Amino acid sequence: MASHAEKISRITKQLKERKSTAPLSLKKKAVSHEVPKPKDKKHSDEKLDISDLDEIIHIDTERRICIAEPGVTFEKLVATTMKHGLAPVVVPELKTITIGGAVAGCSIESMSYKFGGFHDNCLEYEIVTAKGDILICTPNNENKLLFQMVHGTFGTLGIITQLTFRLIPAKPYVKVTYEKYRSLEAYKNAIWEHYTKKDSDFMDGIIHSPEEYVLSTGDFVDTAPYTHNYDWTRIYFLSTAKRKEDYLKTPDYFFRYNKGVTNVHPKSFMGRLLFGRFTNANNSLKLAKTFRKIIPSRMIPITVDTFIPFSKMEEFMEWYKKEVNHFPLWCVPYKVVHKYEWLSDEFLSEIRDELFLDIALYGMRKKDAEHYYRIIEQKLMEIGAIKTLISTNLYSEEEFWRTWNKKNYDTVKYRTDPDNIFRGLYEKTCQASRGLGR
Repeated sequence: MASHAEKISRITKQLKERKSTAPLSLKKKAVSHEVPKPKDKKHSDEKLDISDLDEIIHIDTERRICIAEPGVTFEKLVATTMKHGLAPVVVPELKTITIGGAVAGCSIESMSYKFGGFHDNCLEYEIVTAKGDILICTPNNENKLLFQMVHGTFGTLGIITQLTFRLIPAKPYVKVTYEKYRSLEAYKNAIWEHYTKKDSDFMDGIIHSPEEYVLSTGDFVDTAPYTHNYDWTRIYFLSTAKRKEDYLKTPDYFFRYNKGVTNVHPKSFMGRLLFGRFTNANNSLKLAKTFRKIIPSRMIPITVDTFIPFSKMEEFMEWYKKEVNHFPLWCVPYKVVHKYEWLSDEFLSEIRDELFLDIALYGMRKKDAEHYYRIIEQKLMEIGAIKTLISTNLYSEEEFWRTWNKKNYDTVKYRTDPDNIFRGLYEKTCQASRGLGR
């Protein structure tokens, strides 16, 4: 097995010797967790193989810090850290999301109401530039702007080759309590109370309909009278409407949505009994990639992760019920840890909320998908909200840079990828992903 230094030497050598300035994409072991895009230009790019960057290098149990390569999946990471009674501060919902992907693609989960995103709990990145230079990035060194900007930029500012991040103490089980509400006002009041008291280890929820809101609060516990997992016949989001409480082994809690959040198929008991073991998000994404040339666009469900300022939630939901009206929705409260450098000054100047709600729409099938993507984008811009860029993006370039920080992005891009071989953020997420541009 090659050492980390040997792997990095191979990668930097290839980049330094590369003469072409044509777009370059990365070959990874894990499947991409972006929404499938059959026309994406990256499929025909030359590839740089980083698939062997998938090892946990060191766990410091005293300082509660982990050093690992970007291709480490959260399934592997959780299994390893739990042996020491520790866990990552934020664990995304799918087993095969990688730690590098969590930074590049903005992963959050039910600890985010306290700690922000996974990236907010990272301490250092090793990043290889397009020219093959190695940069060590921390929040306080000469590369501090790159450290902040790499979040949510989908690999367009360089290759994250090593991450150092925090761990927290973890117990063997999680007890989950399901609080039921009939109105958005009551739901928001409950979220705010838990947010201000910080009285649970975890908090997320499912909005089953405009009249049925479930808030799921969880706590680490040492023992459990029983445990459930949701890897076969049971469907987690449906259980939240039926149960008052639940106990899960801690890894099973972290990956309770691994079969899908609100877009789980099949849903019938018999279908789950026959096929539930084999269906999960990872396998679906693999199939979509393999058969992308023949899968009709209408078969790809609409998927959007929105981040709504807490004070704007009523306005957004009233509009959403009228214009979109797809339920259930996943709700993940998210603490804004600081005013992020990757957001524009214009956008930041309008932020008044310290708490946002990630309202995630998964699995909606409509004939005119682009219409819904577009009207959601327009509403988000209107109310000072944002979305992740994992799915279809229809922003004009001017609109895009009203939210994202072009000045900071260009400053870092000039240093790390002056020939634009990784494409620009707008170019990659709004053009090439739809088969446009180079």
